[in-house]
Amino acid sequence: MNNKEKLRIDALKYHEQGRPGKIEVVPTKEHSTQRDLSLAYSPGVAEPCLAIAAQKDDVYKYTAKGNLVAVISNGTAVLGLGDIGPDASKPVMEGKGLLFKIYADIDVFDIELNTKDVDEFVRTVKILEPTFGGVNLEDISAPQCFEIEERLKEELSIPVMHDDQHGTAIISSAALINAIDLVEKDISKVRIIVSGAGASAISCTRLYVSMGALKKNIFMFDSKGLIHPNRQNLDGKKSEFANPNLPESTTLSEALQGADVFIGLSRGNVLTAVMIQGMAENPIIFAMANPDPEISYTEATHARPDAIVATGRSDFPNQVNNVLGFPFIFRGALDVRAKRINEEMKLAAVKALANLAKKPVPDLVNMAYGEKNITFGRHYIIPKPVDPRLLVSVAPAVAQAAIDTNVAQAPIEDWEAYKIQLSKRIGLDNRLMRLLEKRAKSNPKKVVFADAEDLNVLKAVLEIVNEGIAHPILLGERENIKYLCDVNKIHLQDVTIIDPSDPIGEEENENFHLYCDTLYNKRKRKGFIYQESISAMRSRNYYGAMMVEMGDADAMVSGLSRNYPDALRPALQIIGPRQDVKKVCSMYVLMSRFGPIFLADASINFEPNPEELVEIARLVAEEVESMNIQPRIAFVTYSNFGSVTKGPAALKMRAALKLLHEKYPNIIADGEMQAHLALDPTLLKEYHPFSDLVDGGANILIFPNLSSANIAVNLVITVASIEKLGPIILGMNKPVQVLQLGSTVREIVNMTTLAVVEAQRVKL
Repeated sequence: MNNKEKLRIDALKYHEQGRPGKIEVVPTKEHSTQRDLSLAYSPGVAEPCLAIAAQKDDVYKYTAKGNLVAVISNGTAVLGLGDIGPDASKPVMEGKGLLFKIYADIDVFDIELNTKDVDEFVRTVKILEPTFGGVNLEDISAPQCFEIEERLKEELSIPVMHDDQHGTAIISSAALINAIDLVEKDISKVRIIVSGAGASAISCTRLYVSMGALKKNIFMFDSKGLIHPNRQNLDGKKSEFANPNLPESTTLSEALQGADVFIGLSRGNVLTAVMIQGMAENPIIFAMANPDPEISYTEATHARPDAIVATGRSDFPNQVNNVLGFPFIFRGALDVRAKRINEEMKLAAVKALANLAKKPVPDLVNMAYGEKNITFGRHYIIPKPVDPRLLVSVAPAVAQAAIDTNVAQAPIEDWEAYKIQLSKRIGLDNRLMRLLEKRAKSNPKKVVFADAEDLNVLKAVLEIVNEGIAHPILLGERENIKYLCDVNKIHLQDVTIIDPSDPIGEEENENFHLYCDTLYNKRKRKGFIYQESISAMRSRNYYGAMMVEMGDADAMVSGLSRNYPDALRPALQIIGPRQDVKKVCSMYVLMSRFGPIFLADASINFEPNPEELVEIARLVAEEVESMNIQPRIAFVTYSNFGSVTKGPAALKMRAALKLLHEKYPNIIADGEMQAHLALDPTLLKEYHPFSDLVDGGANILIFPNLSSANIAVNLVITVASIEKLGPIILGMNKPVQVLQLGSTVREIVNMTTLAVVEAQRVKL
């Protein structure tokens, strides 16, 4: 099975599994009692209805309208698939809704219209206006998309934007500003060649003109050649950029001679190395066709080392990605109830993005891309999509422009409070996993899997290989692994398989005996005899741990075939804890909608004393800091700051906090307290305003014993259906992660990702 076929199968399974689709509607108000329902519906619902009838704008106060965007398409220009119809466009529209939610906390209804008639399309959207706070038009073919957007902007009193036109325009404009700045050229003097004359190309070029580019210096090409006044076949908006300053017969290759900028919004591979060699010094090449750019990043930079190159791809620098724009533009527009998205608001987004790229990059972003210090320059002219500052940078700029141009109906007065509100809208929940995966892919490590005869492990390994997360080494019976792969159509080419019980070949035999000798020397004064070392080394968990200890692998993932203590014991005996750690511990990460919550210790230490609790807190704080999150620790139990004067758990947690403050005064921590209080800063502020956690609550919960921690973790993930990561082992000298029995493919991939990131840190 090739990668393309694997992607096809995985994508279909992803969209079908569980509840079909990618988005759902969830209640935002209490609904458990009859009184709740009587307020939500009849008779209580009559009151907001009457209030809105008396004051129309109160619809923003009492309903979801102010945070609800319609993503609307007729399926006539879907991605690179063309006119596939409204039904087939629905997965894309749902995906757009998902991006709105995870990047800007905007709710979406996707609407697919079965019409190609402009009047019918416009009328349908117009009569839906009372439902929505904004309209995102998507994947509508040119030239109809121009008329549809223009009419809706005139006829609706809510913001409307066709993202296919303006999204790329805004992002590429920000990149162009910075690129021109870097090469020290004047935008009014640069010669720009545009390949493509569709909706996106027209909108991009219009915005470049708004920024100062001159039409006389812009030459646009479609599939028939140069857009020239003598052309008789100019449809839609193409004539707007008809330029007589070159002969009508000029080819794209000829036009590029001496040109400063190439803008590609057409199709893959229309540009060659020879064609760009005649461009001006320090050329700017934006090859933005997807999935294949007009010229690859590698070919362009090889042919012109002095070029600044951007593409639409995430695997090369300078990705022009629409997700840098539309979520934050609509966020700003919605928050001031803008009547439209005008040119000034788009330019404000351009400037905000351009300025953000010039600021020091947060460690969070450096971590995601495996870099020590990403800085503004030829390889970084536009912010990365994972940058957490996008929301608080772009949305306020757009909102301010709306206010300045008198299209805002609810101006913001306290901008600092607004930015704080924005930062709280999006937790680090699933973004944390995306960041870790991005980091792992930047420098994959060798990971040995001790349970390779498990089908879920093999499925996970296939995903790990395809995504470039790690270089797997499989431990188990060779024929059994190959049989499982064949039966389940899992194609693992060039993946090493080792059977510790039956080493073959000179190298495997040599390693086996070396491992036995090493284990014997480590354990001979702890009761081991040499024969026991040989027997132990035939165990996959011992063998895998020794591979990591000897440097033949960078990390180990095990645990599916044994109980947790049995799987962990070999790693403790062979690798052991770091020199500064007396006892290793474990941590779970719960991916809540408020951000990640870290819980310890739920799988290793039964009844830690105060000193050991401090050690656990320190290790968890270190791990959380490595994820570029500030640790905020709560020692949780049944007592709140001495409200229960007796009881061993309360006394122990009180003593642990005192000891932590003495040993590590810079760590933010408080307790003893109940868990719900630790996570609710409003309650803390009201009843315990002296608490060190009053400004933001806790993100780390330290439990008094394994029993309470384990119960809490399993109760929450089962009842609340919260995704978890863990248990993560902390304090080992080298990376080892032990899975729980029944771990899913996704959990195995996530734990492997974490092991790779940890191995990268160890290698530094």
